[in-house]
Amino acid sequence: MQTFNKPELIRFKHVDFAGIVFYPRFLEMLNDLVEDWFAQALDRPFSKMHQTGQGIPTVDLKVQFKKAARIGDVLDKSLWVIGVGGASVTCGFRFSHADGTTCLEGEVTLVNVAIDKATDGIKADPFSDEMRDRISQFTIHNS
Repeated sequence: MQTFNKPELIRFKHVDFAGIVFYPRFLEMLNDLVEDWFAQALDRPFSKMHQTGQGIPTVDLKVQFKKAARIGDVLDKSLWVIGVGGASVTCGFRFSHADGTTCLEGEVTLVNVAIDKATDGIKADPFSDEMRDRISQFTIHNS
């Protein structure tokens, strides 16, 4: 299994009055991870994708919060592919503390879409064979 990994320093902007990460900030960190994966590993940065009338919205999200994170912590954010459909990809993700304990984990399903600016319509648009091959490099292979 190949995973995409990025560290995340927990900053003051992430925490609430109790001194722990406010849960919506975790979803922003997940979105950053997905955006970095597309830009750095798949060579499909969101900035270029959106210029060409395409997008990759989240259509399903499952998250389990396991342990709090506090200011100054550095989390290892990991993402991998569980499955690829015609225009969709389901990814697993995990944010872990330096000692290996899981902070949160879950699954996110993204759909490749074409955006028609004239009609403000959005429809699923199958991945190209090249993009499917790039995505597939991150797929879990069960033995």
